[in-house]
Amino acid sequence: MAPISGFQVIECRTIDNTIIRGCFYAVTGPAPVIIMTPGFNCVKEMLLPDVAEIFQSSGFNAFIYDPRSIGDSDGSPRNQIDPLRQAEDLTDIITHISGLPSVDASQIILWGMSFGATVSACTAALDRRVKGLVMVCPILSFVKPEKRGKAFVQIIKDRQSQLRGNEAFTLPPFNARGENPIGMAGSGGPGGLESFQFMNASYFKLALFEPKSLLSMLDATPIMMIVPELDAMSPPEEQIEAFEKFQQPKRLYIAKGKGHLTVLSGDGSEKVSQAQIQFMEAVLHGGLTD
Repeated sequence: MAPISGFQVIECRTIDNTIIRGCFYAVTGPAPVIIMTPGFNCVKEMLLPDVAEIFQSSGFNAFIYDPRSIGDSDGSPRNQIDPLRQAEDLTDIITHISGLPSVDASQIILWGMSFGATVSACTAALDRRVKGLVMVCPILSFVKPEKRGKAFVQIIKDRQSQLRGNEAFTLPPFNARGENPIGMAGSGGPGGLESFQFMNASYFKLALFEPKSLLSMLDATPIMMIVPELDAMSPPEEQIEAFEKFQQPKRLYIAKGKGHLTVLSGDGSEKVSQAQIQFMEAVLHGGLTD
């Protein structure tokens, strides 16, 4: 299936009429499609286009997009992160993308990086149209126990303030020291210093998000997890522990010498890409076994 040069801008409408915008990398089809969700508060232009082009050159349609309230997509308040709403939106995106002429609706793969990997997994747990799932360095926990007391008090104070008519309080997910109020994603360590310092987040919604319990429903979809050996934002041992609980056909790839934000680029990235392509081809052609 030959790639079609460039990409097409696509708009997907969610059940609440929010427009999600992205870029569709087409091949002559009908052919499988890989729907790609970016990381925490990230736009689609961060790392994803290069990966989408690799998938396209291997015979897959690929769709990269900005989640609700981020980048080119609609939704307000801007940059408010709601993981469960994002998971719902992804189901609506599947419905729209499945209807494109070059797409074989029976061959849908979800792909996500970091926070996007966790969102994709939550969608795949409920949406059985998904034939395979690739999770790249998923973030699986968000609130450290020692941070709960102070952080939860501030979260409730903010909601009380909003009820009085005030604007929601916003702050960067990481400050200049690489820290945040709930201790997520390597806060206070090298992972936090490595991350973004210019976006807002909804800590209330993250505090209520328990993806590990949702992953228990991901009991049939074949899964591949790519774990960076040097991940400082999502502990490798936590990722591997989650992977080992899956009972369905699965593949684990340890990206040696790679960190959370370098796993898809630089030396060795071609091996990571090839491993993903081999997994997806095996899933779609019935060649993946336990």
